[in-house]
Amino acid sequence: MLRTTVGSVEERDEEQEDEGDEELRDGGVPFFVNRGGLPVDEETWERMWRHVARIHPNGEALCKGIRGATELPKIPIPSVPTYQPTTSIPQRLEAIQKYIRDLQYNHTGTQFFEIKKSRPLTALMDIAKEMTREALPIKCLEAVILGIYLTNNMPGVERFPLSFKTQFSGNHFHHIVLGVHSGGRFGALGISRREDLMFKPLEFRTLADLVQEFEGAYRGYWHTLRKVKIGQYVSHDLHSVEQIEWKHSILDVDKLTKEELRRELERHTRDMRLKIGKPAPPSPTKDRRNSMGSPLRGPGSPMRRISRVERRPSGEKKVLEQKPSSDMNGYQIRV
Repeated sequence: MLRTTVGSVEERDEEQEDEGDEELRDGGVPFFVNRGGLPVDEETWERMWRHVARIHPNGEALCKGIRGATELPKIPIPSVPTYQPTTSIPQRLEAIQKYIRDLQYNHTGTQFFEIKKSRPLTALMDIAKEMTREALPIKCLEAVILGIYLTNNMPGVERFPLSFKTQFSGNHFHHIVLGVHSGGRFGALGISRREDLMFKPLEFRTLADLVQEFEGAYRGYWHTLRKVKIGQYVSHDLHSVEQIEWKHSILDVDKLTKEELRRELERHTRDMRLKIGKPAPPSPTKDRRNSMGSPLRGPGSPMRRISRVERRPSGEKKVLEQKPSSDMNGYQIRV
């Protein structure tokens, strides 16, 4: 278990987001990533259960009850959404969000699918296909990759990563959704523990309106929005070797007035529009595509299926704020 001061936790958070350490932290709470592919190997499987026992209320009893049960209810496997030609874009996005929600949020503390942000788009799309086959619970970054995959056949919908860094009781939390833009309106797809921190219907006139909507939701959980990172539009080519540009603009929210933040978001919107129509690198050959797939499957496991170019920082490095009053210390509202 890592033991760090609050200051070093913040620095480590920034490093983790790019490098993907084996043990990651969000709000001071660690989580792990399954790096061995599927089926899950025995070591990862047992580590997951030990972690569940540590982080969940009555975790040991919970684990014993599940692992010792002779019969467990069958979990329905959601179907990948299909549409009629007449189905509108908003209706399609709602169907995709329902599918993502039906996979359920992963509360185990172990992310099942390894998402390396530096990988080419074609490799990430292979992982998204695997998500649809395995139908396992997912976390927010996995939901972004899945949302890109499920909207690839919708050329009228532009997609871009939109991530948030918030602070509560001295700890920092990270979250990411897939921003969408179509017909002059913005929205979002994703998954979260909180209903109002994932899907946003395609009804926001500007990117600033969308960001303010998320900021308001965070305030409802006493979280202060510290930073927003917005990427570029993602290619619709499933076989593109481009990397996703995860943070074309980095905005320190508490360094900006509302009007300054709105101007920065309007500038980012113009930057995204300029990218449309630019030629993408050629797709790889079939042999090269095959070499970029998702990680090799490991040996059998106790159980198979349950049935990061330009940056635009907006301010100098901040000094850490003091923790809130003592009645909040020791309690973390995770989002």
